[in-house]
Amino acid sequence: MDAQTEIMPRRRVFAFIAMAVGMFMAILDIQIVSSSLNEIQAGLAAGASEISWVQTSYLIAEVVMIPLSGFLGRALSTRYLFAIAAGGFTITSALCATATSIDQMMIYRALQGFIGGAMIPSVFAAAFTIFPPQRRGSISAVVGLIATMAPTIGPTVGGYLTNLFSWHWLFLINVVPGIAVTAAAYLLIDFDKPDFKLLRKFDYVGLITLAAFLGGLEYVLEEGPQNDWFGDETVRNLAVVSAVGCVLFFWRAFTAEEPVVDLKTFTDRNFATGSLFSFIVGVGLYGLVYLYPVFLARVRGYDSLQIGETMFVTGMFQMMTAPFAGQLAQRFDARWIVGFGMGLFGISCLELVPITKDWAFAELFIPQAMRGVALMLAMVPISMLALGTLPPALIKNASGLFNLTRNLGGAVGLALITTMLNDRTDLHIVRLHEAVTWGREAAVEHLQTMTQALTPSLGSDSELAAIKLMTQTAHRESLVMAFSDVFLALAVIFLAMVLLVPFIRKPVPRAAPAGGGH
Repeated sequence: MDAQTEIMPRRRVFAFIAMAVGMFMAILDIQIVSSSLNEIQAGLAAGASEISWVQTSYLIAEVVMIPLSGFLGRALSTRYLFAIAAGGFTITSALCATATSIDQMMIYRALQGFIGGAMIPSVFAAAFTIFPPQRRGSISAVVGLIATMAPTIGPTVGGYLTNLFSWHWLFLINVVPGIAVTAAAYLLIDFDKPDFKLLRKFDYVGLITLAAFLGGLEYVLEEGPQNDWFGDETVRNLAVVSAVGCVLFFWRAFTAEEPVVDLKTFTDRNFATGSLFSFIVGVGLYGLVYLYPVFLARVRGYDSLQIGETMFVTGMFQMMTAPFAGQLAQRFDARWIVGFGMGLFGISCLELVPITKDWAFAELFIPQAMRGVALMLAMVPISMLALGTLPPALIKNASGLFNLTRNLGGAVGLALITTMLNDRTDLHIVRLHEAVTWGREAAVEHLQTMTQALTPSLGSDSELAAIKLMTQTAHRESLVMAFSDVFLALAVIFLAMVLLVPFIRKPVPRAAPAGGGH
């Protein structure tokens, strides 16, 4: 190992940097588009109900590829799989920029998500197979920073690109780095050898059932909150498809000679517990990346650029924490670093519970800073606990499953958060309407004061305008109260996860494989 470490480090480091850039592009591409959907909708002349498919088609395709990447990595090798994934992602990014209709965009985005999805778990697998144990803390910090940073700064980058150029540059920005990553992956990666014989045993039934299970589930979680869940026929039908696919997928996973996804890794307690923590991190990571822009846009009236500038605080503190997170997890018991990170995330959500309509950058600064630190302190040791003690032969498959749990956590979290936000807003509106009745003296006095203030400019229409203004105020206040409820629920979930930390076994790092991992 020492000889190889002396001879090979530079090539390995450059190869890993190229892979990390590819992973950053793939994760960033989800959120970079989210802040500019209105501009894309106008550019493609798409309907309001259609534009969400720019995101949904990408997410459905990506969530199928992520667990599949373990099998493909063993069959094709990291070199060929990553080069194909990076090259395909680059080509489909360019195609997305040329789309002239929503149908074309959906097809290109699905291809982009499916092909690019292989890059994410490949980087996690490489981090735990090609580096010696003493460097895994710092490498995990780099990977954890990319995995959590890309969704956080996505709205900022998207807002700047759309404002400065046009929505086409959300995709064109991938082309030049994509070509560089593809070339570097093909020329530099030599971590393992392909096993093409595995392709003869490829379980096509397993792939179809996996696609039905995860694709259907992702659609239900994405579209359910906006379409009254099972009141919508398509959501109902795809829920059935997902349920049937789930049963058949698990049957194939345990009976096929070479399953597309090997679930036996979950028998390792640390991997199973680490995956649960990864799921919850996904809930918080993607949940708050969604909640902040909604609050700033609907309550504060911010545009995408202002939202991005406000949210950049979290990314800044993630970057500041990254160098220390890996060292802390390496030097101290990683379990307690996870516990501290999850607890701090919970406290950052508690800090948001007293939120009002007037909260802006200054009031949101401390909770966002705490969240940035917490994400790094949770994510880095979680990946080390889940993947760092597995034998090399299981790493590729485990990496796909580990990343899948974070993505599913994000999908489940967004669905529940959106539903809770809608339901609690409706509940608070009803309560405020009950409180603001004609019989209440305070309500009548407030209405009269508003009417008098509006009379000089509106004359006889002042009372109607005052009633409309009062109704808007009630709706805004009910929305703010709903945000407070959601933040409290997230705080409870994360603080409860701290109680599960003792169930993680203290990790005993495995020795690095002599050949650098296969």
